[in-house]
Amino acid sequence: MKIGVIPDCFRMPIKEAIKKAAELSLDGIQPYATCGELDPANLSKTGRDDFKKFVSDLGLEISAIVGDFGGHGFVDSRTLDWRVKRTKEVIDLAVDLGVKIVTTHIGVVPENTDAVEWKLLLQSLPEVGTYGYERNVVLATETGPEPAEILKKLLDALNNPGIKVNYDPANLVMVAGDDPVKGVYTLKDYIVHTHAKDGIKLPDENGKKRWKELPLGEGKVNFPEYLKAMKDFGYNGFFTIEREVGENPAEDIIKARDFLRSLAKKLNY
Repeated sequence: MKIGVIPDCFRMPIKEAIKKAAELSLDGIQPYATCGELDPANLSKTGRDDFKKFVSDLGLEISAIVGDFGGHGFVDSRTLDWRVKRTKEVIDLAVDLGVKIVTTHIGVVPENTDAVEWKLLLQSLPEVGTYGYERNVVLATETGPEPAEILKKLLDALNNPGIKVNYDPANLVMVAGDDPVKGVYTLKDYIVHTHAKDGIKLPDENGKKRWKELPLGEGKVNFPEYLKAMKDFGYNGFFTIEREVGENPAEDIIKARDFLRSLAKKLNY
């Protein structure tokens, strides 16, 4: 099993965070590339080569880069052209860094195929998907806002080899209230990357969804069954630890690493 981390979760300067990942004997990193030092606009060709070497010299692999610009994703017509342009810039950065996966949130996929949001997704995603695929990069949307079955319906309708899935089991639990183990089998043909995160869904309040992220093994993701499902369909990519909250993220990341390694040993994964 290859275990990585989103270095930004350490809440320290990016290069210090990457060194920390190496110190913890992790296999890779998945850094954000939407602002700061790794924003494509801030990184020259020389800078990209230097960063690639910096990571490689530490014995790490860049499993993917995060190209999520927040907001409502590709379902907001007001920012759609800007988002497509910026996503292509991140894809170009991925090419220069030798990375084959860019992850993002595409926005909430509606159940109704007549919805404006559905039509916007069908209109915009093929452009970035094809742009990436022609450059040997895929755009992987993160699971969570909608159940796995609805996301699969969209992916099947798109039928674009450049659009894949970054599987986050915790998001399915916390936001969609979906079964992340069943979801693996639903989306297995699209999964190219996955996050290692856990949490619980809280009761809605005033019509708003609520959730709580927890350290690995303390939430409602059944990790033994989840990892078994991933192994069953032959997934051999990264399990990238994401810890967005908590007072001591480094401690939680270490616990997550050890938790995953222990399960992997039991499953011979």
